[in-house]
Amino acid sequence: MSIAFKPLFDKVLVERLEAESKTASGLIIPDTAKEKPMQGKVIAVGEGSRSECGSLVPMTVKPGDVVLFGKWAGNEVKIDNKDYLVIKESDIIGIFE
Repeated sequence: MSIAFKPLFDKVLVERLEAESKTASGLIIPDTAKEKPMQGKVIAVGEGSRSECGSLVPMTVKPGDVVLFGKWAGNEVKIDNKDYLVIKESDIIGIFE
């Protein structure tokens, strides 16, 4: 999948993964009660941030990684009629292996 968007500096373009529609006990959760998922797939990453001495600090995440991020992290954007989230790498809590 190729997208015509490249985040700058330490920004990451993430596609949210779908939230579960059932609880562990089998109850169906209506759309109005669902929370936005805090997991997503990394689509694109910037080059990294600059340290105080000016050297480039490379990104830890790469396209294809599935990450966990904060509930209120980032900015929602629409690219090619698809919803994405642009977040800072520091807002990513971890990478699923």
